[in-house]
Amino acid sequence: MSDTIYVQHFDDGREPTLETLGGKGASLVSMTAAGMPVPPGFVVTTESFDAFIREAGIADQLHEALEGIDADDVAAVEKLSAEIREALCSLPVPTAARTAVLEAHAQLMEQCGGEVPVAVRSSATAEDLPDASFAGQQDTYLWQIGIDAVTEHIRKCWASLYTARAIIYRLKNNIPNEGLSMAVVVQKMVNARVAGVAMTLNPSNGDRSKVTIDSSWGVGEMVVSGEVTPDNIILDKVTLQVVSEHLGDKHHELVPDAASGSLVRRDVSPERAATRSLTDDELVQVATMAKRAEKHYRCPQDIEWALDADLPDGENLLLLQSRPETVHSNGAAQKPAAPAPQPVAAGAGGFNLGSLTSTILAAR
Repeated sequence: MSDTIYVQHFDDGREPTLETLGGKGASLVSMTAAGMPVPPGFVVTTESFDAFIREAGIADQLHEALEGIDADDVAAVEKLSAEIREALCSLPVPTAARTAVLEAHAQLMEQCGGEVPVAVRSSATAEDLPDASFAGQQDTYLWQIGIDAVTEHIRKCWASLYTARAIIYRLKNNIPNEGLSMAVVVQKMVNARVAGVAMTLNPSNGDRSKVTIDSSWGVGEMVVSGEVTPDNIILDKVTLQVVSEHLGDKHHELVPDAASGSLVRRDVSPERAATRSLTDDELVQVATMAKRAEKHYRCPQDIEWALDADLPDGENLLLLQSRPETVHSNGAAQKPAAPAPQPVAAGAGGFNLGSLTSTILAAR
């Protein structure tokens, strides 16, 4: 097992693969190699997760449990999900994988000039694919400081492969659970002055001659999660001239709090909320970055970006993520509904909803 790769740094030059890094991790490594301004970090590979599951000896039972669940029985899915995640969060991480993470985190801190907060993000092997986006299906943990917090939240990301929403999404999209794995991205946090998303088309009608930008004050999680109404700007993709502009209320922002060492929600003044969060030059920079991501991947992209308050203007636009746009770029073809799995009665086949936890805990 000496050639097992438990961790891959964004900039170590190895070829990114979906099977090893998951969708998000592979994209970040690919964009780093292409010279895009990606904050530094590393990926805890699927080999770490696979070793975690293998040492627990529970892979077969996980597959059996998930195969027998009905996506329309939300209560049953939520119960099974809670049992799986609670059990996974209590299991030990294999020594070799943990050692690799400790070393990678120390190297990242050295690269950043000292202890800095990081984001810990799930990166499943079935996410961010051209025909199915898992955006929001697994978990992300922001502003984590110190190795103990990082290792705890890596385990939580692994467990988030089995959230109820992720299980239901896979079932309804005919994505098999067998062979599914989870990588985890650990990436330097950006102290965002402004952040948001951009798409290399108009999502309301699929017009690929446009770039659409949503932006708001502070860390971009509030835009991604829909907690604030951001500014919405549409630009012509060729001329980069503004075609339409709608200012959101942007009444809150997520900012770092030095006293608590965490992100806090802060009210935005009415004057600032009424001001567009990006200047004309910044709009052009974001649109140009989105176009560059589209050119790199050769298909319409949905990117997350941020302007770092700690960096000088002109060098502060950072690319946090890029995934394929999955609605209009696929011709809006509707997949046939997945046939409903046949529910397995409690006790059938030697498995019931309570047996997974007990088996996992017995393996400790």
